Amino acid sequence: MPGKIKITLVKSMNGRPEKHRKVLRGMGLTKMNKTVELEDTPSIRGMVNKVTHLVKVEV
Repeated sequence: MPGKIKITLVKSMNGRPEKHRKVLRGMGLTKMNKTVELEDTPSIRGMVNKVTHLVKVEV
């Protein structure tokens, strides 16, 4: 059973490619410093890997 990970948006989406914006919105991150708690699955990990420079991850 997968655990949970906390993902926080620490840098702005402004000026980022549309692919990055879609990934962030897909994870539920819409505003700066917003934190979401998601299941630790391979698909979520892949999304995080696309935008590692914009988010902070806590296991």
